[in-house]
Amino acid sequence: MSPPTRAGCPKSQPGYAMKKPSLDRKRRLICLVSLALALAVPAAGWYGFAHQPAPTEAGMLAELKQSTKPWREHRADLSTLVDDMRAQRIESAALSDDAVYVTTKDGSRYWLADQSGRISERVLQDYGQGQQPLFPVTLFNTDGEAPWYRDVLAQWPLLLLLFGGIAYLFYRYRPLESKTRETGISFADVVGASEAKLALQDVAAYLRDPQTYAALGARPPKGVLLTGDPGTGKTQLAKALATECDANFIQVTGSDFSSMYFGVGIQKVKALFRNARKQAPCIIFIDEIDGIGRRGEQNRSSDAEGNRIVNQFLTELDGFSADTGILVLGATNFPNALDPALVREGRFDRSIAVGLPTLSEREQLFELYAGKLKAVGEIDVPLLARNCVGLTPAAIAYIVNHAALLAARQKASRVDMQHFVDAIETCRIGESPVGVTALSPTDRTRIAVHEAGHAIVAAALNTGRVEKVTILPRGQALGVTLVTPVEDKRLHLESELRARIQMLLAGRNAEQLYFHEVSSGAGQDLVEASKLALSMVGQLGMGPKGSLLSLQAIRDAHLESDPREALQAADDLLQELNRECFALLQRLQPALDQVTERLLEVETVPGGEVLDAIAALPHDVRHIHPGHLHGGRHLERVAASAYDQFDPLYDLSQPDIRDREEDCGPGMA
Repeated sequence: MSPPTRAGCPKSQPGYAMKKPSLDRKRRLICLVSLALALAVPAAGWYGFAHQPAPTEAGMLAELKQSTKPWREHRADLSTLVDDMRAQRIESAALSDDAVYVTTKDGSRYWLADQSGRISERVLQDYGQGQQPLFPVTLFNTDGEAPWYRDVLAQWPLLLLLFGGIAYLFYRYRPLESKTRETGISFADVVGASEAKLALQDVAAYLRDPQTYAALGARPPKGVLLTGDPGTGKTQLAKALATECDANFIQVTGSDFSSMYFGVGIQKVKALFRNARKQAPCIIFIDEIDGIGRRGEQNRSSDAEGNRIVNQFLTELDGFSADTGILVLGATNFPNALDPALVREGRFDRSIAVGLPTLSEREQLFELYAGKLKAVGEIDVPLLARNCVGLTPAAIAYIVNHAALLAARQKASRVDMQHFVDAIETCRIGESPVGVTALSPTDRTRIAVHEAGHAIVAAALNTGRVEKVTILPRGQALGVTLVTPVEDKRLHLESELRARIQMLLAGRNAEQLYFHEVSSGAGQDLVEASKLALSMVGQLGMGPKGSLLSLQAIRDAHLESDPREALQAADDLLQELNRECFALLQRLQPALDQVTERLLEVETVPGGEVLDAIAALPHDVRHIHPGHLHGGRHLERVAASAYDQFDPLYDLSQPDIRDREEDCGPGMA
C-alpha cells in the first residue's frame, strides 16, 4: 500500500527512428549452412567408402564379397571339414578372422566358426603337408586386406559428434566481428539526450579526422563512459555516434567475455581489439561494461579468471595509440561498480551522463510513437508529457504501446486519450489484477484509512501532485496513492526529503490514529523511508545530530566503521518525522475522515477531492507558519510538517489521545 511516485517499467526501445535491417540473420544462416556442411562431409565420405563397388573377382571370393548368406545358412563342425579334406570333396575354401567358408565339388556350401583362429591353422597345416591335390584357398575380410580407413569409418557416430563439437566451438568462440558498417541511426534520429549528444560532438570530430588532432599534439580520449538510468538511450547514442563518424561499429556486452573454460575470455578480448584495429576507424561499444570492469576478491577461481580478463582489457586499452581511429564506448547503470584503474585518466577519460528527457523531449517522444499507431484519436500531448515527469524514453514507448493494447482489449476503433491515461497509471502503479478475492469490510476500511493518510499528508506537504487514491488492488499493492512529481528536479532540499518520509509514514500513522494498531501493509513504506533516512544520515549530512561524516567516504577509504551509530541516527530521524506526521494527521483529521468515507463509497477518489477536503478546513488549521518550517525557505515548493500553535514533538503515549472514542475510525464501532 505504498504511495509510488515512480514505478519500474519494462525495457523497450527509446524514441528513435526505425533502424535498417542488420546482417545478423544472413550471418546466422551462413553459420548454420557451414555447420551442416561440416557434418555432411564426413557422413558422405563414410557412405562412399562403405558402399564403394567391390573389385571384379572370380570364383568363391567374389561371391563371398557379394553375400555370405549361402554359406551362413549351413553350419558345420570340424569333423565335417576334416572328412571332406581327406575325401578330396572340397572345391575351394576361404579363411576370415572369425570363420572358415567351404564350397564342395557337389555345390554344397557351409561354414565353421573360428574366432580363435585354430581351425584356420589346422586347415593350412594339413593343406601344406597333404599329398592330395591342392584346392583354392583364399583370405576373406581379414585385418591384412582391410584398408586403413575401414576401422575409422566404423566409428562414424563418434566422428560426427567430434566434427559437430568443433564446428560449435568455432561458432561459439569465434572472434567478435563487426555487426554492420552503418547502424541506420544518426544524432538527428535520437529524441532527447541533448546534453549527451553535445558532449559527443568532439568525439565524432576526432573519429572523422584523427590526423588533425595528432598534428596538433592533442590526445583524444581512448574511452568514453555513458552512464544513466536504464532506458535512457545509451545504446542508441553509441549507434548514432558510429553513423555520424562513418565508422565501423562492434557491439558486445560485458557477459560476452565470460566462459566456463579458463583463458577463453582473455582470447576474446584479444580478438576484439585485433578485429577493431583491422577495421579502423571503429567504435567498440561494450554495453553493461560493469560485467567485466569490476574486480573480485579472488575468493573463488572464477574471480581470478574475471580479474585476468579485466587486466587483459586494460592492457589492450593501453596498447593502441591515439591516432589509430579506435574508440571504446562503454555503457553502465552502475558507474561506482567499475574498477578505478578502468576509469582513470588515459583510459576512459570522459564520463557522459545520459539524463531523463525534458518536457519538450517527452512531447517529441509521444508524437513520434503515437505517429506509428494506425488510428489515434484526439490526444493532449503536452498533458501526457507533464504527467510523465521522471520517466525514461523506454517507459514512454511502453506507455504508447500499452495504450494501443488497452484499445485493442476494449475493441475500440482508435486509441483515445483515456487509453493513454490508463497506460500511464499502469506504468507507475501496475496493472489491475484479475480474480482477486474480495476483502472483508474491516480490511477494506483499514486500507481506506491507510491510503487516505498518504494522500492527505502528500497534499498538505506538497510532495507532488496527488493524481488519485484508490483502494482497488494494483500490482502487488492492496491500495495505491498515485503522487507524481511536479517538475524535473536534480537537486532535492532537506525539507523535501523530510516531507517525502512523512508521506511514506502517513499510512501507518493513520492506522495508528484510528485503530491504535498498525498492520503489515506499511512494510514497503518503511523500506522506502528507511532508505531515504539512511541516505540523509550517511551521505547527505542531514541527520538529526548534524553529523557531516559520509559513510561512502569511509568505505572508499577501506576503513573499518561501526554502523550502529549511523543506524541509530537514521532511526532517530525516522522517529522524529513519525511524530511530526502523526501530529499533522491529528490536525487534519476532519479531511482524513472525509477522504476515507469517499474511498469506502466510490473506491477511487481523484486528487482534486483531496485538495478540496484540505481547503475546507478552517484557515488557522491548514495555515502553515513559516517559522516552524524545517529549512525556512522555498515555501513555494515544499511545505513542512509544523503548524501554528502545534508542537511537532507531541508525545504519542499520552492517554487522552490513545483512548479517545472518536479515534476508532470512520464508520467503526
